[in-house]
Amino acid sequence: MRDGLRAILESEGFKVAGEASNGREAVELSKKIRPDVAVLDLAMPLLNGIDAARELARISPNTKTILLTMHTERQFILEGLRAGTRGFVMKSHSAQELVHAIREIARGGTYFSPEVARAAVEAYRSNGDMPEDPLTPRERQVLQLVAESKTTKEIAALLEISVKTVETYRSRIMEKLGIHETAGIVRYAIRHGVVQP
Repeated sequence: MRDGLRAILESEGFKVAGEASNGREAVELSKKIRPDVAVLDLAMPLLNGIDAARELARISPNTKTILLTMHTERQFILEGLRAGTRGFVMKSHSAQELVHAIREIARGGTYFSPEVARAAVEAYRSNGDMPEDPLTPRERQVLQLVAESKTTKEIAALLEISVKTVETYRSRIMEKLGIHETAGIVRYAIRHGVVQP
């Protein structure tokens, strides 16, 4: 998919500065190249698109982000907006829509596929306030990795923290969410768009 997108974007005159296979890689790459626009998949492994967008806003504030998604549920849209995302493009739409979105966002605008725009308006009309996420960004990262079936040791290596620290985060997550087993963490992560089923 990335090869196809690269070919389309380059044929439209864009310079593709880099590619990443997961959210963590996307954040690390963005630290180095500081892209004007980052196109993130909502369902990226290791760090989902929303959390990657949140990290990009912190480490590369001039980088504008677009989320590619299959979901129009208001929780994804609101969380994406809170993370600083400037555009949402449905994966089911043509590549030309993504090209249009990138151009619009590069000029300082925003872009929403029609389905996402409808869902955003509905969220606004229903007082789109969702309760704030009870988890810190680091806790959300650990939550995603647990839900992706990573072991405590693997999580520690990926996040460059100790096994004990991972266990502390895991306990804190379970306490905050009132969850008592790993299956509950996975269900919560799916329901809240941290991972895809």
